[in-house]
Order: sequence, then C-alpha cells, then structure tokens
Amino acid sequence: MNERANRLARTLRAQGVQPDQPVGILVHRSLDMIVGIYAILKAGGAYVPIDPEYPADRIRFMLEDS
Repeated sequence: MNERANRLARTLRAQGVQPDQPVGILVHRSLDMIVGIYAILKAGGAYVPIDPEYPADRIRFMLEDS
C-alpha cells in the first residue's frame, strides 16, 4: 500500500499538486480510496472526498472547485 501511495504521490506532484492544494477524490470506499488519500497527503495536498452517489451536477461543481 505504501509503495502504491508513493507512486501516486509522485504522479500528483508531477501534475502540479502544491502544498495545501485541494485535490478531489471520487471513489467508493475501498483500499484504493485509502491509497489515494494517503498519496494526496504525501504529495502535500488536501483531499476533498466526493461521494460517487452525488448528483452529476454536484460532482462537477466539486471537481471544478477543488
């Protein structure tokens, strides 16, 4: 899990994630969600959990806002 989080954190940093920058995470509760959250924190970002069950308009707004 740590290796997966490290790989994703490097990718996030390469994509321009800066300290305390909000990063949306849109996944169902799973191990992948934990890896994603961990990677966002390792990259220095702040995760914004987005429930896949939200209406499409709400999800779009949250992704644009984050």
